[in-house]
Amino acid sequence: MSARFVFVILTLLLLPVSAAKAEDPVADAQAVIAAQISALVGNDAETAYSYASPGIRSLYPNKDQFLQMVRKSYQPVYAASSYAFGRSTLIGGGEVVLQEVMISAKEGKDWTAIYEVRLMDDGSYKVNGVRMIRNTVSQGI
Repeated sequence: MSARFVFVILTLLLLPVSAAKAEDPVADAQAVIAAQISALVGNDAETAYSYASPGIRSLYPNKDQFLQMVRKSYQPVYAASSYAFGRSTLIGGGEVVLQEVMISAKEGKDWTAIYEVRLMDDGSYKVNGVRMIRNTVSQGI
């Protein structure tokens, strides 16, 4: 079997997998956010840190510094009792996903977190930042 033939077969086999990753950037971003929140609530610094983008990792070069920052600046996420995904916006066809997450913190206060999730060169999504907004007025149902 020639090397060229093997390359063509491997390319064809891997093509659908790559395409599937890019089919639903919102679902991929939401899966990353859910996994990171789960890790944070479980106090699993290593797993939570694994979902941080290289830019965030450069600011917090190890999992302990990262977890300390989250505890201090993002307590509602760290101690989320429940959350739900809201609206999302795609930028650049899915290179960046802005995802709204409504959070009920353990102290009973409601927050909205706006996650910026970026597509990495390897096809994975990583959390590149979170903006917290305190919900002070009920929006009704």
